[in-house]
Amino acid sequence: MKHLVIVSRADVIFCEKAALALRGLGFIAALMLAMSACSGRTVDLADCTTYVVAGFRKIADERAQRFLGKVEEDTARCRGGDRAVTFRSTPWVDWQHYWAVGDSNSKAPGRSGEYDYLSPNGRGIDGALLDLEYQRIESIKFNLFDNSGTFEQYVRGRDHVDGAALKTWEEMRLPKSSPYYAAVGGDEAQICRGELIRARTLTGICNDIKNPLLGSTGQMFARNVEFDTTFPDSGGNVLVKNRHGDRLGLLKPDPQVISRKLLTRRQSDPAKCNNGQGLPGSSPQANCDYKKASFLNVLAAFWVQFMTHDWFSHLEEGSNGAELMPMGCATEIEAGIEKSLTPERMKQLSCRPEDRIDKGLIAIDTQPSTFTYAGKEYLSRAPKATANKNTAWWDASQLYGFDENSRQRVKRDPRDPAKFLLVNDLSGEAYLPLLQTSEPMNPQWAGQESVAFADNWSAGLSFFHNVFAREHNLFIDAFRERAAQTPDLDSGLRNPAAPSRIIDYKDVTADELFEAARLVLSAEIAKIHTTEWTPQLLYNEPLFLAMNANWHGLLKDFSHGRDALEKIIIENFGNSKDVKEASSWYSVFASGAGIFGLGNHVYADEAIFARFDPAKKDLWDLSNPDHVNGGINHFGSPFNFPEEFVSVYRLHSMVPDLIEFRDLKRDPNVISRKIPVLETVRGKATQALRGGGLANWALSMGRQRAGALSLQNSPLFLQNLSMPRLPAGSGKIDVLALDLIRDREHGIPRFNEFRRQYGLKQLTSFDDFADPHLPKNSAELAEQRRLIGILRESYGQHRCDAAKVISKAQMNNDGTPINDCLGHLDGSMVDNIEDVDVVIGMLAEFTRPHGFAISETQFQVFILNASRRLFSDRFFTSSFRPEFYTQLGYDWVMNNGPERMIENGMPNGHQIEVMPLKRVLMRTIPELRGELAPVIDAFDPWSRDRGEYYSLQWQPREGAESDDAFTR
Repeated sequence: MKHLVIVSRADVIFCEKAALALRGLGFIAALMLAMSACSGRTVDLADCTTYVVAGFRKIADERAQRFLGKVEEDTARCRGGDRAVTFRSTPWVDWQHYWAVGDSNSKAPGRSGEYDYLSPNGRGIDGALLDLEYQRIESIKFNLFDNSGTFEQYVRGRDHVDGAALKTWEEMRLPKSSPYYAAVGGDEAQICRGELIRARTLTGICNDIKNPLLGSTGQMFARNVEFDTTFPDSGGNVLVKNRHGDRLGLLKPDPQVISRKLLTRRQSDPAKCNNGQGLPGSSPQANCDYKKASFLNVLAAFWVQFMTHDWFSHLEEGSNGAELMPMGCATEIEAGIEKSLTPERMKQLSCRPEDRIDKGLIAIDTQPSTFTYAGKEYLSRAPKATANKNTAWWDASQLYGFDENSRQRVKRDPRDPAKFLLVNDLSGEAYLPLLQTSEPMNPQWAGQESVAFADNWSAGLSFFHNVFAREHNLFIDAFRERAAQTPDLDSGLRNPAAPSRIIDYKDVTADELFEAARLVLSAEIAKIHTTEWTPQLLYNEPLFLAMNANWHGLLKDFSHGRDALEKIIIENFGNSKDVKEASSWYSVFASGAGIFGLGNHVYADEAIFARFDPAKKDLWDLSNPDHVNGGINHFGSPFNFPEEFVSVYRLHSMVPDLIEFRDLKRDPNVISRKIPVLETVRGKATQALRGGGLANWALSMGRQRAGALSLQNSPLFLQNLSMPRLPAGSGKIDVLALDLIRDREHGIPRFNEFRRQYGLKQLTSFDDFADPHLPKNSAELAEQRRLIGILRESYGQHRCDAAKVISKAQMNNDGTPINDCLGHLDGSMVDNIEDVDVVIGMLAEFTRPHGFAISETQFQVFILNASRRLFSDRFFTSSFRPEFYTQLGYDWVMNNGPERMIENGMPNGHQIEVMPLKRVLMRTIPELRGELAPVIDAFDPWSRDRGEYYSLQWQPREGAESDDAFTR
């Protein structure tokens, strides 16, 4: 059959009744396919016959039946031809081999200009999106484990409502000790009202007005993995014992030894690097070798740190408890046997047995209770739990505060309390003021800017804090200007205590405006991360579409498809008691409309996914709690960040040892100094930023390439970081070894089980890490095999026992249980791949989709959590309205500033708005406008020519041909 008209049974139903068809097909790409089918269009789809007839796969009923990112042979060939079929036997996801999901070489031969939904390129891109949506749906279904006491309800359900459809929990009530206990209802049904709901609160309470405690400071970190797989070093059950034997412990395998063997950057001229300290006077002749990412800059590396300071912290004001513990440099595996290190070997490895660090804070360490449901026994929580010392919301808490201590460090301008206090230095530039000894602070923070989250300070953090403090004040200026021009105009702002009273511009108080600006900046930052940072980190067409879909919706540019979705009879999805409607289908349909702004308009007889329509009467009512709260969905489990999300954000390899400093006014192409990052931490960061100026630091970090996330590519300075707050030991720590220790303290499963838990295929040996796409005689493959040899040396091997079943999360391809031999012969020597730390395993994933700076394992964690933190946040969904943001603030977020700007040309084939961080930088540092003019994404190296269609080339753009980065 050479030509095929795709009109399947479900498609016919769609043409007659869209609701039933879409509920049968399960993803927005199905809508596209169905729309094309309704037109009776014919295309060359011979390879797709079996795929179409078979229909869309069923969402798994059991964990061991999950999708795993692997499709059937006919599906693979339909979406990517023979190449997609060739690599189906590897552990890695199939969609990376589909048509048009890489650079221009990935496009279908002879069809490179076609992107309609039935062309090969269109099928490739839509197929990738479909696979990603299956992964998100199944992650929502199988990877939500709350540590705060609600998990049994999630499993059993409550009051005849399925657990995954629950909306409120007793555990999320404010306790009697809260000063707001009476205000939310006390002992009665609690609901937030009045001042508690009109802005983001300091501690994050009342974001969900019916679950006041949810996401607030001090709540337990959640888990994305089954409780009985956590803390594998304890050997808490038979499967864990079978999986690891007695090979694991907090310091087993030795974290410093692993750091030195697998993470240390190798240097061609060690003297010029000097362990990351460079040469005297920041000489440009210094050099610290590192593997560079061609499509990501150093701004992107420090942006990660800026974000994580907003999201989570295990520490109390920059420290843990007083009890110190060793950090390793004691043992090494030789021929599979753990042996003590000799002093000579310690010296060879450059590790330090005298290093000490404070033990991590544990909030709950009592034995969890168990319960039985449907013949299966469950733990009610993980064996230990830690508390998030930050709010879990994307609320710019690193700028505005998350508790009383942090708020005291937030300085407001006494001349205009709506603004941050900024002070001018001798050059006239405005910066945040310094911390004072009278304020709550850790002694090691002396000399730093006064900000809410002041720990782990760096020049990159100093840069972004000052930029966004300026952005806050610029928004205030714009608001003040509008108020001066139209003082009696409705500002859009409303007080929930008197919702019908119009608040004119002239009547907005300084406190109201400060909090509205916080909402605006929080949304700006979330938008930058979602639509600018992440698409550059994951640089290909499916991820550009997927991340923009989280914000705008997949159907932003397809009005017919959007209208069809909005007319589907799903009005009660947001309140449904049916688990499929409340979780899986809610997620699917929200992809079409976009998560941001869900439920912020209410029309008669319309779904919660309805977008703004000026022709209809908007019934949204500030006095109606179901409208204020109506757009959120926690999918049956209270939102907080999981420990596993913290783990995958360990991205230290992105940071270079030396900053290639440039001068915008002299010659941006010349690297004038190479400043050790070590000289730009803590108080030195503030000095360095002010000494160099914001524009020069932006230029320097914008042009310099970030480090690639790979083995033996972590900063040398982090292995020798001075820690003056520690009273004993060497006075230094190996931060890279500490990453491993903290993951082990937090009970992160080891790499292979981690993948199984997230619905990815397991690896069966260290050799599986090698990229199967590389030519067998290539230097790159030889380097990978060298690193794999060090992995094997570091973690060892053991003689396997096929009688030992090691996991229930996944099955072998033939349906049999996975055992200790991982498909190898019983009694043979097998790699201890089950013991590999997640951080190490992720860096060892050399096989990645095109443009992925991170591994597919990290990305799988993002798929779930990146969307959940939008779904769960009222201020990004139903409360994204002028009543909270002001009309100016609402427009500012939508337009990336006071007015909308469209980028020149068609980057990667799209007409796009000028991206939000680029706009922020042009506003806050106006002298950068010329430098930024040719830049599309502020996280792409500013001197790089992006070339055609997602090119990863490292070539200079026009005007940067003489840049030292290309000529040295």
